[in-house]
Amino acid sequence: MAHNRYREAQPSGENTMVDSEIGQLTAAGVEVLPFIRSSDEIPSMPKSAKALLPISPIYAPRAQQDLSRLLTEHRPDVLHLHNPYPLLSPWVVRTAHRHGVPVVQTVHNYRQVCSSGIYFRDGVICQDCKGRALAVPSIVHRCYRDSRAQSALMAATLAVHRGTWRSVDRFIALTSAIADHLTDYGIPAERIVVKPNAVPDPGAPTPLGDGFLYLARLTPEKGVDLLLDAWRRHPVGSLGVLRVAGDGELRPLVEAAAAERADVVYLGQLDRDGVRAAVEASAVVIAASMWHDVLPTVIIEALASGRPVLGTALGGIPYLVGADVPHEPAGTGPAAEASAVAGHPPPPAGPVAVPAGLLGGTAGWVVPPDPAALAAALPVARAGAALLSAPARLRYEQTFHPDVVLRRHLAIYASLTRPH
Repeated sequence: MAHNRYREAQPSGENTMVDSEIGQLTAAGVEVLPFIRSSDEIPSMPKSAKALLPISPIYAPRAQQDLSRLLTEHRPDVLHLHNPYPLLSPWVVRTAHRHGVPVVQTVHNYRQVCSSGIYFRDGVICQDCKGRALAVPSIVHRCYRDSRAQSALMAATLAVHRGTWRSVDRFIALTSAIADHLTDYGIPAERIVVKPNAVPDPGAPTPLGDGFLYLARLTPEKGVDLLLDAWRRHPVGSLGVLRVAGDGELRPLVEAAAAERADVVYLGQLDRDGVRAAVEASAVVIAASMWHDVLPTVIIEALASGRPVLGTALGGIPYLVGADVPHEPAGTGPAAEASAVAGHPPPPAGPVAVPAGLLGGTAGWVVPPDPAALAAALPVARAGAALLSAPARLRYEQTFHPDVVLRRHLAIYASLTRPH
């Protein structure tokens, strides 16, 4: 399991998921050899090692030597790669192949194409580097670490390793949106498997609380300003309480909204117990991302607790709530079918149920990333929360439960290691 850990000062869901994955595989009887580096190591590196840092995203010599020794000594069946930057380099794929070891990579972002990895710049979605041999716009706009020099290095890395990525034996796409991204990049569909992450089962859902919960970084791409704009379009108290949890550069906006309105409560940064309590106190969880968010873990946590989700129709959010399908009229389609399976009547039809742009899914709703659309969807979600509570939990049990995800994970390994 190869992964370059992000700095501990920068909270990373990817670090958490890698740790969780290693634990789940080990518990299932798989021998896992962690091949881990951390960006926290960089300040304490000797000068000779720091001198090589500028080229490490392209070729990290120390990492290749260490990996070669590990592969020679242990002869693992598979190398599973997560984040290679900056201390591992995509070159680990070539090193593994040189030793006859197949490579699986879980794709957590869009960094095969985008230097920043998120297709988002200056407050809007940006895909200026798609289809370019060299990502020149990323250099011009200093997209990697706000440095032209480092952005140029990352652009060169992406160009050099285009063939490396296309040689990976199997890609794990966390959602259907990531699968589409990889296909667009030129990866054959037969080498892509959609397998999301799992979150631990919190147990039987508690009765729904009231109002809405937003839990994410308070940054422009996560859309808390979009949500507050939409919320202000309703009278105070008409939708219950909006609870906001998290921290970031837009915290002053949230604090101002909480001071202005009695129906906005700022919870600050929460620990695990605090997150669960906030989810259980609410009826609907909101994911208002303004970028193609890959896999917001809070959505899976919401579904596990039987809370439907109202999200923007970007990135992996439609997949997570079961809305990555063509639009269906109210009273039909995935939401209605899931409700029927769970013993509930379908959501009511009518103008309140389907404002313009709203798509219903198995476990929630998605809307365009627009304040008017989100504002129109808020009362719909509040009214429909009880109907989609059981289908939300069912979607978690069928798609995101650790037992289900682990079986799919092991099947991916087996497809590469069984005799042909």
